[in-house]
Amino acid sequence: MNARRTSYEIYWEILTFCKAGKSFTQVVGRCDLNSKIGQEYVDFLVSKGYLCRVQEGDRSLLRTTSAASVYLDTFARLYQSLYQNAPEFKL
Repeated sequence: MNARRTSYEIYWEILTFCKAGKSFTQVVGRCDLNSKIGQEYVDFLVSKGYLCRVQEGDRSLLRTTSAASVYLDTFARLYQSLYQNAPEFKL
């Protein structure tokens, strides 16, 4: 099987990572994306209401919204049924 990640896996990784609120730089670094592609993924997730931008002091953070729980749960179940194991993303 191809080792490349699908867009759905990348969405899941970003949403999982941003549960505690992360900077854009942390997201692209941890999810192994370049800034242009990372911005496209973040913008899409924000447009769907799964990710929001919040200000904490002088920092702008990305945080997963409660609306994303449906996607995260559905993706995890589908992934498990296809591959017989849960998706992995070591935080």
